[in-house]
Amino acid sequence: MTSIRMAFPAIVLLFTLSMSSAGQTFVETPGLPVAPRLGQSQPQSPAESSVIVVKPELTDEQLADLYMARKDYREAALSYKRLADQNPQNPVYLNKLGIALHQQAALGAALKYYERASKVDPSYADAQNNIGTIWYQRKKYGRAIKAYQRAITIRSDMAVLHSNLAYAYFGEKKYQQAISSFRQALALDPQLFEHNSSRSGSILQDRSVGDRGRFYFLLAKSFAEAGNLERCLIYLRKAKDEGYKELSAVKTDPSFAAALKDPAMQEVLTPKSPGGTQP
Repeated sequence: MTSIRMAFPAIVLLFTLSMSSAGQTFVETPGLPVAPRLGQSQPQSPAESSVIVVKPELTDEQLADLYMARKDYREAALSYKRLADQNPQNPVYLNKLGIALHQQAALGAALKYYERASKVDPSYADAQNNIGTIWYQRKKYGRAIKAYQRAITIRSDMAVLHSNLAYAYFGEKKYQQAISSFRQALALDPQLFEHNSSRSGSILQDRSVGDRGRFYFLLAKSFAEAGNLERCLIYLRKAKDEGYKELSAVKTDPSFAAALKDPAMQEVLTPKSPGGTQP
């Protein structure tokens, strides 16, 4: 698909990688090259010292994934292209090639490979989701909504799909549908906005928005309806900091009825002074 950092890279690619083999582990450290870490050496007998141990090399797919983990998208695209040419009916290679191109802002080429992956395997929700992210980035929210809905039809248990659909509804100014989709996403994964999660780097999540004040308010409402007062207050404060003009709606909106009993809510609802501080 690319913490809740609303907005503000256009695409958040959620990608993790770890590979191990007998006697050797590859460990990725952010910002540093991935290097083999050998196990602690043990004393060897004369007979053992003559044994030659052959370490397995990375497969082509593992090497391509490694380029992606290092954000070397050009090399990743070249590697996935070779794999896709050799395995034209493999939807995973086609989808990952699309992601590598997407990360280079080659949206047209990326869309072509997402669509090919979806055609090869119509049940592959990841590719259908990634088609949605192309339309979302192009601000074609209606098309994005349809793509996300198709993905959810395939895999209704994936919180990220409902979250992406909510963002697309928000872009289309369909705020009630956005709240409903956020609520469904949070029901599947209450910590959705607290961590990055994906499946083998094959799915994109878009967290870019325009009207951030309203967006934070809707998130606060979703958390209020889920009974999470702490997160509700956090996003109400964010909405207030963004200058959201309709914060007083909290007092009459039934979704916030339970939250209004908390003393901290009164602090949030207190208008800022002209200098930008609480009176």
